[in-house]
Amino acid sequence: MIVILKQGADEKRIEGLISRIEKMGLSCHKSQGEHTTILGIIGDTSRVDIEAIKANEIVEDVKRVSEPYKTVNRKFHPEDTVISVPVAGGEAKLGGGFFAVIAGPCSVECEEQIVKVAREVKKSGATMLRGGAFKPRTSPYSFQGLHAEGLELLKIAKQETGLPIVSEIMDLSHLELFRDVDVIQVGARNMQNFELLKALGHVGKPILLKRGLANTIEEFLMSAEYIVSGGNPNVILCERGIRTFETMTRNTLDIAAVPLLKRLSHLPVIVDPSHASGIPWLVEPLSKAAISAGADGLMIEVHNDPANALSDGAQSLTPAQFDRVMEKVKAQLEFEGKKTV
Repeated sequence: MIVILKQGADEKRIEGLISRIEKMGLSCHKSQGEHTTILGIIGDTSRVDIEAIKANEIVEDVKRVSEPYKTVNRKFHPEDTVISVPVAGGEAKLGGGFFAVIAGPCSVECEEQIVKVAREVKKSGATMLRGGAFKPRTSPYSFQGLHAEGLELLKIAKQETGLPIVSEIMDLSHLELFRDVDVIQVGARNMQNFELLKALGHVGKPILLKRGLANTIEEFLMSAEYIVSGGNPNVILCERGIRTFETMTRNTLDIAAVPLLKRLSHLPVIVDPSHASGIPWLVEPLSKAAISAGADGLMIEVHNDPANALSDGAQSLTPAQFDRVMEKVKAQLEFEGKKTV
């Protein structure tokens, strides 16, 4: 249920209404927009007397929300959420007209590799550095990542370049290791690891949530709901392609998911064209399509030596290829009036 307040409503009266709602055993989330203030009521609202709330002189209207996701619903929070990530000398922003590019290798392999890639992607205009320290692999014989050592190497790359770091968490027990990671990524395979999502709802840093390989839009938003309802509003939704009958690409990029998610939710949406296609030359056209569809950012795999990469080398761009993609991306962002800082 949402309560739309009249413009200029007195703050003390708003707090009084919130207190009244919470005494009913319900949770109340206040969303302050530029022109409108909305109270989102969460819980069993079936017994709430809508007419009684409407009778309050500061209330403009009351509406029930039929969708099962509440806190991530745009009806609860009409304004776009803007995610801010601290960087040297300022902050990187994502959402609400701000565009971010996250780039780096699938796996952190050694200090020389991650620092070199970090310097190259920063030079080309990347906003954040991605790198996998813990790697979920289909085969138990594939490279599983350097684990804690990989996170330490990412910190070195951050010190060298100033780029915030993004890395994937696989298990709740690893949470303490991620205290210096700027954005914690939840991979596609963990999108419905609900205990992990609940714990991340209490973490005071952005969470990048990837859509599962075969999950619906509603299931994706419900997973985000676990994090936001737990108290962490800083969630980035990532469309990374879904599994279909098509075999010419690694996955199928659901480009329609971008405007759908933007319409249904206030959370920023980014696209991972590397996992969506698995083909380096498709990264550029899919990146341009993502921008046109309204995406707030991109996540691109870049490796200094893809042929010898320990994971996902076949879909990774070289730094030179990434630089050419970024030239096209920057031109399109300038044309569409989006900010990159």
